Amino acid sequence: MASKVLMPCLNLNHTAFPARDNHQPQSHSFGRVFLPKKTGISSPRQSVIANNSVLTKPTPMVSIAPNVAAKTSSILSHFWREVQGLNNWENLVEPLNPILRKEIIRYGEFVAACYKAFDLDPNSKRYLNCKYGKKGMLREVGMENSGYQVTKYIYATPDVNIPIQNGASCGRWIGYVAVSSDDAVKKLGRRDVLITFRGTVTNHEWIANFMSSLTPARLDPHNPRPEVKVESGFLSLYTSDETNSKFGLESCREQLLSEVSRLLNEFKGEQLSITLAGHSMGSALALLLAYDISELGLNKTGSDQDQIPVTVFSFGGPRVGNSSFKQRCEELGVKVLRIVNVNDPITKLPGVLLNENFRVLGGRYEFPWSCSCYAHVGIELVLDFFSVQNPSCVHDLETYISLLKWPKSVQIQKEGVDLLQRAREFILSAQNYNINLPWKDTAINMVNMDHSQ
Repeated sequence: MASKVLMPCLNLNHTAFPARDNHQPQSHSFGRVFLPKKTGISSPRQSVIANNSVLTKPTPMVSIAPNVAAKTSSILSHFWREVQGLNNWENLVEPLNPILRKEIIRYGEFVAACYKAFDLDPNSKRYLNCKYGKKGMLREVGMENSGYQVTKYIYATPDVNIPIQNGASCGRWIGYVAVSSDDAVKKLGRRDVLITFRGTVTNHEWIANFMSSLTPARLDPHNPRPEVKVESGFLSLYTSDETNSKFGLESCREQLLSEVSRLLNEFKGEQLSITLAGHSMGSALALLLAYDISELGLNKTGSDQDQIPVTVFSFGGPRVGNSSFKQRCEELGVKVLRIVNVNDPITKLPGVLLNENFRVLGGRYEFPWSCSCYAHVGIELVLDFFSVQNPSCVHDLETYISLLKWPKSVQIQKEGVDLLQRAREFILSAQNYNINLPWKDTAINMVNMDHSQ
């Protein structure tokens, strides 16, 4: 049985909820999480139990003295390879290592910056794009001291047309590439190339998410590996371009590989790391890019023993590919740390039934088509939080980050995008237009279940 990591109680009594009643919110306890036994292709899981049945006063943030912060940075500069998953985070999640916790939070905040900078005002000229120029974006979202400079904005074009929304699908801002500064290199111990992705927002992105059929990735032209399959919607979002337009965008993939290659060449000879971070759909794109970089060998520096580490920090991410995709990622050395709320329905899609845990006769046999089942990749760090007053918090990135910062009291801030509510609205619209979504019924049942808990 996989081990469990125990964390202090999660307090939702002091969570910022929309005003409804004057009485205290009732607690909702999920108790312990029972984990499946490890199998040949199932992801190792580390469980963080945050039982919200006990109500206590919020624990104030403890300010870190400058000398303590400097000591932590000094440790990280010598410890960064382990934090990036060199040994699959062995002995770092049980209990959760404070340096690893800090790094997870830091990368989560880089992803949160995507939401803060994303323009959702329909009257704005920058609607569904970034509100700020890349030179000032991190400053505008309050991360001017992050130690990174944004080098490129990334746009993605879903190859779908739907009657719900007027106009053809076009490229929308999906994330950014950044690189650590010279000063940050001293603290981090290496030059970090960072790529972050936001989650699903537009209708075209939602329908791409619901294209749940597995299709061969075929990202390496010299070795297509037809057995390695990924979800067709994520692959479409990653590889589709606007070549039919005279001034159309390159695909998300072409933009990313070009910029990553440029940065690796610019800082050639330095200690380097490639870190990818995403939330929800963004986690899927992060994993696809990590696989792509490694499959093409862009992270190789001359020998297999000296390749640049490629690490994915996934927040509330869905499954991306089949068991062969998982196996190939492991062979290539792609490291994935999945931060998952056990009550988040998005992390159970696609492949609610046919997934890495699907076995018959006590796990001794597999169906011939088991290779077509979806499989999560990497190490799983499980959180457990839920609010009766605000069910959509189970997938909210800010809640993920808050729980990691303050295990005893979560501050739920609804400044970003309510992805679950948007998913529900889109699926209902699809029903009205008789659009065939392969796992529509399963998705809406899970979203409804989340809202009814």
